[in-house]
Parts: sequence; C-alpha cells; structure tokens
Amino acid sequence: MKQMLEFWQSHQQGQPELTLLDLMRVGAESDGDIEIDPDETLAGMLAKLNEPQRLEPINNPPGLQGSLRDYQKRGVAWIQYLEQLGLNGCLADDMGLGKSVQVIARLLLERENFQSVPPTLLVVPTSVIGNWHKEIQKFAPQLRVAIHHGGDRPTETGMFVQACAESDVVITSFTLARKDAKRLQEVQWWRLVLDEAQNIKNPKAAQTKAILKLEANHRLALTGTPVENRLLDLWSIFNFLNPGYLGKETQFRRTFEIPVHKENNQRQVQVLKQLTQPFILRRLKTDQQIIKDLPQKLEQKQYCNLTKEQGSLYEAVVKDVLEQIQRAEGIQRKGLILSTLTKLKQICNHPRQFLQDDSEFTPQRSQKLERLGEMAEEVIAEGESLLVFTQFTDIGDALERFFKHDFHYNTYYLHGGTLRLKREKAIAEFQDPQTPPSVFILSLKAGGVGITLTKANHVFHFDRWWNPAVENQATDRAFRIGQKKNVFVHKFVVLGTLEERIDQMIEDKQKIAQAIVGSDEAWLSELDNESFKQLIALNKQTIL
Repeated sequence: MKQMLEFWQSHQQGQPELTLLDLMRVGAESDGDIEIDPDETLAGMLAKLNEPQRLEPINNPPGLQGSLRDYQKRGVAWIQYLEQLGLNGCLADDMGLGKSVQVIARLLLERENFQSVPPTLLVVPTSVIGNWHKEIQKFAPQLRVAIHHGGDRPTETGMFVQACAESDVVITSFTLARKDAKRLQEVQWWRLVLDEAQNIKNPKAAQTKAILKLEANHRLALTGTPVENRLLDLWSIFNFLNPGYLGKETQFRRTFEIPVHKENNQRQVQVLKQLTQPFILRRLKTDQQIIKDLPQKLEQKQYCNLTKEQGSLYEAVVKDVLEQIQRAEGIQRKGLILSTLTKLKQICNHPRQFLQDDSEFTPQRSQKLERLGEMAEEVIAEGESLLVFTQFTDIGDALERFFKHDFHYNTYYLHGGTLRLKREKAIAEFQDPQTPPSVFILSLKAGGVGITLTKANHVFHFDRWWNPAVENQATDRAFRIGQKKNVFVHKFVVLGTLEERIDQMIEDKQKIAQAIVGSDEAWLSELDNESFKQLIALNKQTIL
C-alpha cells in the first residue's frame, strides 16, 4: 500500500496523466485491489497486449522473397502493434522458428508505409553476422546492408554517419557495441535490435552499459532464453526494452528475485508474469498450433565467417596449390585437387584440424565451432537432444571432448572404429527416455545409415559431404518412423570459401543433383584449372 501511495502521489505532483506502461504496471501489481476502469479503446488495447492471438496477422509483405507461416505473420503483427503504441518487446520464439525472418518482414512492411526510414542497428554475436547478412540477401535483397565489423570498418565520424545514412540495416557485434560506442552513439537509430539478447544479462557489464546509451525510436530483443540462470537476466533485458518498467535493480531484487528464488513466493511469480507477459512473445515447437504450421523437416543454413587465423591458412593453401596445378596432369592432378579440398575443409572446421598440432580446440579460433556451441546450448536448455555429423574422426574426437568437458553434456560418439557392443550400448542409452538431453556425435560414414536416433530432433552437419543424398540419409537417423517431433536440420557453410560456392552449385543443380554429384568429392576433380581457381578463391571481405 505504501508503494501504491507513493506511485499515485508522484503522478499527482509531477505527471497528472498515466502512461500506458504505468497503467499496465499498476494493473499487474494491484492484484485486483485497485479498480481501473479504462475506456473502450484502452480496454481493447490492453486486451490485445495481454492476448496477442487477438491481433490480425499481417499479409505477406510484397517484397519478401518467400512466404511467412501463420505464426510468423502474427509475430510481425505483434512487433508492429507494440511499436505503434511506443512500447518495446522481446520475441522469444524457440530456436528454429524463424525470429530473423519476422524482423526482416517488419523492416519491409514499414518501408511500404513510409518513403524514408532511418537505419535499424542490429547488434548480434560475431558468429551470426554472416548468417544475418545472408538471411537479408535471401528474403529481402532490396534492403541495403552495411556490416560494421573488421579492420576496414569506417572509423571517422563523417564516413560512418554517411555509411549508415545510405543503409537500411547496419549489422555489428556486441563486442564492437562496446569498443565503438562513441561512433554508434553518433547516429539516431530508427530501431535497435539485439539478437541473442541474453548477452546483456549482466547489467554491470561495460557491453550492457554501452548498448543502453544508444538512442533509438524502437527497441527489440530476440532470444530463445529470456531467463538463462536467474530473474535478474529478465530485468536486464527489460531495462533495455522499457527502462524503469520493472523498477530499479535493487527494487527488483527485493520485490521479485529474493521472494521467488529464496522463498518460492508464488504470488510474486504471478505478479511478475502479469507484468512481463504483454512484452514477451514466446512460441514453442511443441505448441499444437505451431506443429500444424511447420513442415516435418525444416532445413536451415548456418553461415559463419573465417577467423583471421583461418583466413591466412586458407590463403596459403590456395596460393600453393595454384602454383602446383599448372604442372600437374592426370591422376596426379585429380589427387592434388582432392587433397586441397580436404585441407580447405579442415581449415573451415578449425585451425587445429589442419595444423595437426594438438593446439587448443577453442571457439575463438573457429566461428563454426562457436556457433555450434551456442546452438547446442539452446537445444539442451529446451530439453531436447541433437546429432552432430562430421566426416572427420579427429574432429569427432575433439567435439566429444568439447561437449563433455567444456559443457558437461551427456555425450556419445560413434565412428567406423567403434566396436559393435559399444555402438549398441550408446544407441540404447541415447534413446532411453530416462537419459537426460544429450549430444550424439557421428562420423558420416559410420552413423549415416542403419541406426535409429529419433530422440534427437536437431541435426547438425558440421562439415558438408556435398552430396544431398548422403546428407539426407544421415538426417534420416532422426527423421524416420518413431519421430514424434518436427526435425530441424542445420547445415554449416563458411562464407567466402569453397563451402559457400559448392553449396550454391548444389542448390543450382538440386533437381539433377543425382546425375551430376557422385557419392563423394570426385566430381569436383573434373573441373578445369580456371573453374577450380574460382571455386577455391578466398573472399577476404568475409574474414572477421
């Protein structure tokens, strides 16, 4: 009652009218003790905020290269509705439900309604910069994108402001949001979007403080895990979205975190849920409406960039082989091409695999490994299991240690040398409903056929076999009779390398792939020198 009295007194003295945020907070915290009688318009507004299903789904934006599913159309309508009210929300859909395409659709919609819109700043983990760029190119190639990352990014004020003015979307990383804070503060952004918004869960971190200083008309948080470890994670995200709505940090600790965590106070749980529910849209893959809307198997590309270390190794191998191939003929030439493809694949995976030096197998040296770790974390947090396919046993060994020792996940590994009894035991344990969510690593040849692993509904192809039939066979370890969930297939592609170009070749020839692509990389050895040179050439602009 004291808090309520202070609230009303402060508004009587300095602010006679309540904002919509104030009204929602009072309604949630009063627990029905105070009667609020909004007019018809306001009542309808509050009803839509509390029940997003009342919102009319948007039509597919004409400029979108693809079709939104019904739940995605409702997601875009929800973002649009909040922004129209001057509110900011958190899109917290499960991984794989397409948060990025909903943001892209929103960008296209507003450009239909307004002649000129200032740029949106997209702050993301470094490991998904390339993925966002590719997604925008795929779904909305008309949007102008600037990537603010790398050593050649504009550092002078005039150049940076000009580059932003000529863009619809500017993509940068959380690290640079802190390092280039002054530069980013020079622009009045139309919208500030945080992907993997749990990166600002620590309110005292310099990165979080720098992001809070950025000026934007609208703010949007994207995360599949709005609460990772403690309720303060949620407060920090809301402090970014709607500052002051959940009170100051100390007040939030006193009112919610301590009563909920230490005392299991269910009343405060309900109050917090009422406060936050209108601003968090979370759809689960297990929702009946979502299941109806999804295909049984959903394939997605995960685009990564080379690190500088990988880039220098890649460039050295390309330079060496292009000198040798001019003199090579026949079998020697085919062998040279195939060995080069293997070396470049190894570099794309991780420098340690190529160097064979038993050095550190860390995510800092490979974005592919970094992204796999991030995505696996989200899958396990959702209580689901995953398969990881690779054609290299040394990478399989390293991945097993990585997940077992760094993440402490329940991990299995199957390769050509695995004894039959050990193989059968691992499969039985993995499939057992009593076994906790697990990671199963498989070499493509040993695990690609003949086994059932339907407990997993996420399949990761860490490195590519470059044969759709072989990859689909591997995916079918999870996508087969007995599978009761939709299966999400994630195929890693490193930008600017032969992985991207071969992936594109296969996409272009998918309809006649069986006639063109053999069971391994042998078909690539038939390329002439100039085609091979174009295939393996490194695009240095993609190195981060």
